Amino acid sequence: MAAPRILLAGDAVGRLNQLFKRVASVNKSAGPFDALLCVGQFFPDTSEQLEEFNDYIEGRSKVPIPTYFIGDYGVGAPKILSVVAKKSANLGFKMDGLEVFENLYWLRGSGKFTLHGLSVAYISGRHLSVSQQFGVYSQDDVDSLRALTDEPGIVDIFLTNEWPKGVTNGANPSSIPSGILDSPTGDSTISELVVEIKPRYHIAGSVGLYYDREPYANAGAVHVTRFIALAPVGNKVKQKFIHALSPTPASKMSAAEICTKPLNTTSSPYALAEQDESGNGSVKRSADSTSDSQYWRYDVTQKRQKHGDGHGDRLCFKYVSSGSCPRGEKCHFRHDEDAREQSIRGVCFEFLNKGKCERGTDCKFKHSLQEEGQGVSNRRSGSGRSNRSKECWFCLSSPSLESHLIISIGEYCYCALAKGPLVEDHVLIIPIEHLPNSLSLPPECEKDLFRLQSSLKAFFKGQGKEVVFFEWVSKRGTHSNVQAVPIPSSRASSVGQIFNLAAKKLGFTFETLQNDSSSEWRKTLQTHVDRNQSLFYVEVPGGTILLHIVDDNEKFPAQFGREVMAGLLNMPDKADWKNCQMSKEDETKMAASFKSQFEEYDPNN
Repeated sequence: MAAPRILLAGDAVGRLNQLFKRVASVNKSAGPFDALLCVGQFFPDTSEQLEEFNDYIEGRSKVPIPTYFIGDYGVGAPKILSVVAKKSANLGFKMDGLEVFENLYWLRGSGKFTLHGLSVAYISGRHLSVSQQFGVYSQDDVDSLRALTDEPGIVDIFLTNEWPKGVTNGANPSSIPSGILDSPTGDSTISELVVEIKPRYHIAGSVGLYYDREPYANAGAVHVTRFIALAPVGNKVKQKFIHALSPTPASKMSAAEICTKPLNTTSSPYALAEQDESGNGSVKRSADSTSDSQYWRYDVTQKRQKHGDGHGDRLCFKYVSSGSCPRGEKCHFRHDEDAREQSIRGVCFEFLNKGKCERGTDCKFKHSLQEEGQGVSNRRSGSGRSNRSKECWFCLSSPSLESHLIISIGEYCYCALAKGPLVEDHVLIIPIEHLPNSLSLPPECEKDLFRLQSSLKAFFKGQGKEVVFFEWVSKRGTHSNVQAVPIPSSRASSVGQIFNLAAKKLGFTFETLQNDSSSEWRKTLQTHVDRNQSLFYVEVPGGTILLHIVDDNEKFPAQFGREVMAGLLNMPDKADWKNCQMSKEDETKMAASFKSQFEEYDPNN
């Protein structure tokens, strides 16, 4: 496949017509290009220039290619971006851009995402001492970025508004812009981040100059970094404000290609000097301070954010958020299993990550650390609507949740082993949002459900088993759960017959639907849910759905599916889950064993 083609631009300063006219021209003559990445101030300097911006917001002018910006400051930025942040499509933790209007995306705070195969990291805004909602990055944004980029893999492009302090150290003097030689500039925090992230390309703006530095070597990495700074759009001295790149993603390159160093490669500018009294050079962080900063976030015991200098009782962020820490016993921070269990519950990711969330009441997630028995999470917890039951066994935010049984968590659904299982690998697929049945799921959640079902089928097939899925959909239901019970392949052909016999004993007949790839059968079932009817369905191995619509005056056993499966497996004494309860210790071991075996099949791994 051809390498992605990317355009880079400096400070737009609200001159969108000039910027996009040039982009359209370059795209026509040398394109097509896949995206435009803008650094430096994106919004205008004066209110008079807002009319041009509004032409795009109101659709009178169009953005020619997908455009991403990080310079969320300038006249009009707070008003416009406040509206953008409240759009329903932009709620939740989105690192790949909040849509401002068609083809324009705001990269907010800090983050890392994949763009046409390229790994792109960014930190938005400037480093100012004043606190404001937009246009400024905080220490929390810095720590978050460190944690995100600590994962394996090379970052292809790193976007910052400000230059890194000391970037000209060791460079060819004739290539350095005179404005920089006369007045050294740069942000030491950006320098620290570049040293740690080691991107292949570092793009910056805001200084008002174009500068394409010679590539430099990185300590502890085989690849080089290229620093490119761009001038403002339409600058009077006609310095370059747009630049084209076509880098092959590092993930697609061979080891030999990644190791290649051009003849003009210099030493790292940040390894050549430490911060001196005159302010020249760059800051070198000790190995301990560099690696420690990303591992702690919040002291859950004290129920408040910690920012002290001492480690004290602070929690390891890596351990709480992911369940593991590469530092192991050498980590200076606390690896608390109770806090880890809390981390899979329902607090807003932005609040957990930054201690605040500007979405306020429009956000669907919790904005407070929970009391003991509840918890915090960096995952989506659901709708947060008033009808959520605090006693619901399946809500991630509930104190009744048996979190040690959870085996996989996706963006919209999670899997857990059944409490009082029919067999040890009896699995429940549960929407994270508090919905009464799986037929009410939005499309993106339904896709998550299908992925988990497919993975479970493949996992059990490798063990010589088939899996039976069934769900009791009650119009008085609280939180949906689709049950998945594995059976020996030798008994798969009997499933339909056994369920039909059980139905006959209860005096009804199943309607048979075909389980095709288009999932039309789910649309058929959804029509009954819309009529507020209860129903039971079972997915029989081989592609058949057995459906029963329950009449209002019909007494239908809620445990019907389990009772039939218990009979099929010759385990009639296990028809009632209460007869199958285990100790928490045994349940924990059972879940750990399942996760270990399921790891290679888990779509959320």
